[in-house]
Amino acid sequence: MNRKLFDYIAASPTAYHAVEHTAKILSDRGYSELREGEKWSLEAGKGYYVTRNCSSLIAFKVPSKDFCGFMMTASHSDSPTFKVKENPELSDGKYLRLSVEKYGGMLCSTWMDRPLSVAGRVTVRTENGFETKLVDLGEFSAIIPNVAIHMNRNANDGMSYNPAVDMLPLFGEAGESGRFMDLIAEKAGSDKADIITTDLFLYNLDAGKEWGSFITAPRLDDLQCAFASLQAFAASNESESATVYCLFDNEEVGSGTKQGAASTFLYDVLYRINSVLGGDGEDLMRRISNSFLVSCDNAHAVHPNHPEFSDKNHTVTMNGGIVIKYNANQKYTTDAVSSALFRLVCEEAGVPVQSYANRADMPGGSTLGNIANTQVSLNTVDIGLAQLAMHSALETAGAKDTEYMVKALTSFYNKSIIAEKDGSYRFK
Repeated sequence: MNRKLFDYIAASPTAYHAVEHTAKILSDRGYSELREGEKWSLEAGKGYYVTRNCSSLIAFKVPSKDFCGFMMTASHSDSPTFKVKENPELSDGKYLRLSVEKYGGMLCSTWMDRPLSVAGRVTVRTENGFETKLVDLGEFSAIIPNVAIHMNRNANDGMSYNPAVDMLPLFGEAGESGRFMDLIAEKAGSDKADIITTDLFLYNLDAGKEWGSFITAPRLDDLQCAFASLQAFAASNESESATVYCLFDNEEVGSGTKQGAASTFLYDVLYRINSVLGGDGEDLMRRISNSFLVSCDNAHAVHPNHPEFSDKNHTVTMNGGIVIKYNANQKYTTDAVSSALFRLVCEEAGVPVQSYANRADMPGGSTLGNIANTQVSLNTVDIGLAQLAMHSALETAGAKDTEYMVKALTSFYNKSIIAEKDGSYRFK
């Protein structure tokens, strides 16, 4: 399972590539692509997927008979990194560097002295407009060099990194001006003059590794959850609900985009499924009330050197199974009802469960669940897998946990829930 995870991560250097690769996996399994700007025709028993902005994707299976609701998972396609700016090259007469800015909140030091490459998308002129092409340099192309200890004697006493100074990647020598876009155009299979603009990002080339009880790889947050929920979605059997797989972009910068969890993307898809299959507004509301969303985004394992950063009563460990995340201020949307529903799923699947909460004096970040709920209001639980060094260029998690999540979410997708009354539910 972890070998497949590493292959998925390697094929997904950016959110665009993650969506393209996920779409290919679905297509190979018989899922048909839909487009938002076209009329939909859905067949009972068939699977479909639709993308938005080339960086978010929603897939679903249509039940072969009338259905009571939607059983859904959501994870995110993006990870903290550095975005290459519109005018990409900086030359000082000695070196050629890339002009970049931070995307999301990363651990800056972990990006230094690592083999980096560049991937993303370009827009290319056509006869009557433009088309989007994905590109990936795919090889060691840049590095962010540390300052030698001899020149910065305080380097081990704590560092504050200025992204406009310290984090600019070395790309080549000053005499190589123009080479960056030459390489991008070559990978796009286009003339450089035909490239209108770009969305390009740095990524870490390190390959995923399994060692002892652990795995280490780039972008485990959140491609580990994206992969595991995709495996579960594809493996699940038909139930009395429509199953839905969501992969959203821009979680790392707040989700407030047309393709993020705060957008109308999920509601739009659910509305169209309901409508195309003959349902009216009342049917949609009824189905949403009998629906459930599992927000899948990794959690913080207790740190081996700094256990004091974890709440003493809510420490979670790698290889300890599914982590259910709680927050009184609803940064995580788990409550007693959604937790009970998901705990019963894990119990039946034989998957261990852990409870996570931040220390009361250490506010944590939010994730997909509470944000998606602003557009589609339904029972939602926030879960993840325990990992170390979240938002590092290289992250570590448990070797057993990916399989635990696949097993739990497969069981989840195989079920349906019915609201007997507000706060009381039964499985079908």
